[in-house]
Amino acid sequence: MDQKLKREGKRMQLDYNNLKSGGFIKQTQENLFTVRLRCPGGRITSAQLRKAADIAEKYGKGEVHTSMRQSIEVPHVHYQHFDAISNELRDIGWSVASCGPRIRVPTACAGCSWNPNGIMDTQKACLEVDRRYFGTESGHHKFKITFSGCPIDCPRSRETDLGFQGIVEPEVDEDSCNSCKLCAVSCEEKALTMVNDFPVRDAGKCNYCGDCIKICPIDAMKTKRKGWLIRVGGKHGKHPYYAYEVAQFATDDQCYALIEKTMPWYKANANGRERIAVAIERAGLGKYLEEVVKPLGLEIIEKPEDRKKYWTAGNLYR
Repeated sequence: MDQKLKREGKRMQLDYNNLKSGGFIKQTQENLFTVRLRCPGGRITSAQLRKAADIAEKYGKGEVHTSMRQSIEVPHVHYQHFDAISNELRDIGWSVASCGPRIRVPTACAGCSWNPNGIMDTQKACLEVDRRYFGTESGHHKFKITFSGCPIDCPRSRETDLGFQGIVEPEVDEDSCNSCKLCAVSCEEKALTMVNDFPVRDAGKCNYCGDCIKICPIDAMKTKRKGWLIRVGGKHGKHPYYAYEVAQFATDDQCYALIEKTMPWYKANANGRERIAVAIERAGLGKYLEEVVKPLGLEIIEKPEDRKKYWTAGNLYR
């Protein structure tokens, strides 16, 4: 912390950019900061909750703020308390989050940990990404990663630099199917139709949600495969972008490998403070696919034009 606070004679000079990169965010009030705590996937222990409350009582105004990205923040903290707060967090194995041009704390829904809609283990993957890559410098701008357990996409993986969404491909066991039609009737995408008393799936309409698997009363609709749908180049803010869908049915390990190849690509292809969305738009999606995605052997989605359903040339939602 001493490196972030510089003394000139008796006056203390604050390096606001350096402080922000370490999770201490300047407020409008003089000498006061919001301290952002590290909460990957929105998961924190009861001990951490108590510590956040203690810190807010001792060093703030007795209140906390839950950020839009699942972090707990303690506002109204004087910079003189930074070292004490960091030490108290360290005592329970906790730390301050990061801001600035680096990989931020990843976010995630509950996934299959306890949500009945969950397809993939978002919490496991999110915690692993946090362990491996949290704080990695991007060279240009913030870099956000999100895990969503199913196509409902509560964490909004479509609006993040790298988004991973759980998907499942169904397959009917004709020997078990009793032609009840429940799967076809319940499919919101109208991707299932009954042909010769058996459900036939239109892959072009299916969004791999797995509802047909869950509703089948005799388990005739099976899981053929499941994995992650990968999105890249999304962001919100004043100029929002919806992400490209670039690959599907990836494993956890393939997601980690993609992150590791994406970061140097982003550093090399972005200019100034560009987000990866702008870098891909300028360099071309094909360049990203050829240099990052295809070498990993992922199942490519060759549908770049589909993105235009979600954004216009002015980068605004229709």
